[in-house]
Amino acid sequence: MKALYDVPAPAKLNLFLHVTGRRPDGYHLLQSAFMLIDWHDLLHFDLRLEGGVSREDLGAPLPPDDLCLRAAHALRSATGCALGVHIAIDKRVPAQAGMGGGSSDAASCLLALNRLWKLDLSGAALERIGLGLGADVPFFLRGRNAWVEGIGERISPISLPAARFLVVRPSQGLETSAIFSDAQLNRSTDAAILSGFAASPYDFGRNDLQPVAQRLCPGVTQALDWLGSQGLQGRMTGSGSAVFARLPEGHAPTAPPAGWQFRVCSNLEVHPLAGWTSSDI
Repeated sequence: MKALYDVPAPAKLNLFLHVTGRRPDGYHLLQSAFMLIDWHDLLHFDLRLEGGVSREDLGAPLPPDDLCLRAAHALRSATGCALGVHIAIDKRVPAQAGMGGGSSDAASCLLALNRLWKLDLSGAALERIGLGLGADVPFFLRGRNAWVEGIGERISPISLPAARFLVVRPSQGLETSAIFSDAQLNRSTDAAILSGFAASPYDFGRNDLQPVAQRLCPGVTQALDWLGSQGLQGRMTGSGSAVFARLPEGHAPTAPPAGWQFRVCSNLEVHPLAGWTSSDI
């Protein structure tokens, strides 16, 4: 095997996001339901026998030390692998949107390089590496919709009914750190139970980060108002700035304002790369 092309890295939506506390080390305790959707980045990998790791941006430019490069270096460091790779990234999922695009890229990178470099690491071993890259990476490695708790490390698979969603990212993005460091963030929501969520998964709870995001980023409020003008009830995903709403059958939304990214998405039952490690179910 010399190359792997068109490797998908799907985005996620947070159906709800509650902040239930904060640890002494500053990390926030969360509850959320993560749902995979069919909005993907595409990654391409060319093997380099002589070693070395490089990256090429085919779409929107990424930071010099993006999560894909960090994932490749972390995998080499953990295994002692001397092989290298050239990674080309067709970035389609919006950045600074709360959709997990960077974490998903890192997870797909670990899965692809585990195969390309013939490392044969288990899913659990890849998760240990992935957790050092970001709290959401293990979710994408697990590859199933999930009830997520703690700082993102407690992951329980869930089943969700098939549905379509309108996802909109306004022209402004949001830094996650700005949300979690805000003094006005509500950090004391009571813990929810899975059975309550399962009774009505697409109407459950709220996003505790949304009020802070709306204050810091007017585009979030504008996007929510636009969804309302379409007859839809929206909420923010993750730390924003993207918002989403479930689409009723037959609903045909109009185009949002210029400069906004949007897409009608379907949820996924499993990650497209499910089965890429020997321990996958």
